[in-house]
Amino acid sequence: MDRTPNLQDNDRLPLNTEMGRRDFVKLVTAALAGIGLSSSLAAKVVEAATLGLKPSVIWLHFQECTGCTESLLRTNHPGLAELILDLISLDYHETLSAAAGYQIEKSLHDTMRDFKGKYVLVVEGAIPEKDDGIYCKIGGRTAIDILNETAEHAGAIIALGSCASFGGLPAAPPNPTGATGVPMILKDKTVVTIPGCPSNPYNFLGVVLQYATLGTLPALDGKGRPKFAYGRTIHEDCPRRAHFDAGRFAEQFGDECHRQGYCLYQLGCKGPATHANCSLQHFGDEVGAWPIGIGHPCVGCTEKALAFNVPMHDTVDIERPTPPDTYPPIHADHGGVSPAAVAVGGAVVGAAVGAALVKSKQLDDDPLDDGPLDDDPKEKE
Repeated sequence: MDRTPNLQDNDRLPLNTEMGRRDFVKLVTAALAGIGLSSSLAAKVVEAATLGLKPSVIWLHFQECTGCTESLLRTNHPGLAELILDLISLDYHETLSAAAGYQIEKSLHDTMRDFKGKYVLVVEGAIPEKDDGIYCKIGGRTAIDILNETAEHAGAIIALGSCASFGGLPAAPPNPTGATGVPMILKDKTVVTIPGCPSNPYNFLGVVLQYATLGTLPALDGKGRPKFAYGRTIHEDCPRRAHFDAGRFAEQFGDECHRQGYCLYQLGCKGPATHANCSLQHFGDEVGAWPIGIGHPCVGCTEKALAFNVPMHDTVDIERPTPPDTYPPIHADHGGVSPAAVAVGGAVVGAAVGAALVKSKQLDDDPLDDGPLDDDPKEKE
């Protein structure tokens, strides 16, 4: 796959534009910082981005709710206008394009011709395979045909959202349309998956900026997800993690523990098995705007094995547990404690406390000497 960035002369950013070079560098730097890229990589991206490289983007819609696009519309750093006019060249998008019908189809094919091997293909939504793909057609053509045609000469392919990554909600049992993800259709191509329902727009922006400015894709995990965003589980960076470690759990919505912000594991939180950066990169540029931040358990929307397959309030195993490595069970088997045992325990504790008080009094009364304190009566024997 040719991943050389598009270096068209008319895509370079002149220094006398309305935005200007300095503001553009600030914009790119802020965008990269928002997704947590390393400072060394950010410096390289900024250096290349000052050339004003704007990748041509073709954005397809299939079986989806347009939630990933809606999430993109709510970015503030950069804003939507800066994103599609200054950072990328959004040449085809069925929701945001002003053109329609023959005009928008012409734009699609012109982009594929003019930027062959260079453009970034973004796919939002699942692709139905059942009955030759008749359950999703655009302009009389099936989603499968459109995807195969546009992907053939794409420089980079991004499956945006859980639906495009692995089928998502349309593929939930019994999956009547045979919905599946982009990697399952384009088996011989590298597909960057950015799952989420919706996906985080800054994760998408980080991938596109790196490709546009460095001509490379970020390091990916075994499922095609960028490691910078999906390398850790939500549980590892969850703000409620301290309550989990201390054994403090909300047992039902609205109870006192829930209002106190205790861990939501007992309510079915899938955070311990969900790889995503939601706990660090919130949505809509609003602090706390993510499921756990508003008091709801993580539903595992970035994981094919969990999303729309495991009941919402079922608990999951803890993946990659980190210290403390002994976790309190949800329903601990405490057994029975008899009154006699309580009495014996109280006597033992009382004797220990009394002995400690006596010893403390002795230490206060005895003068200091140069020898060691005689604390262990067994040594005398």
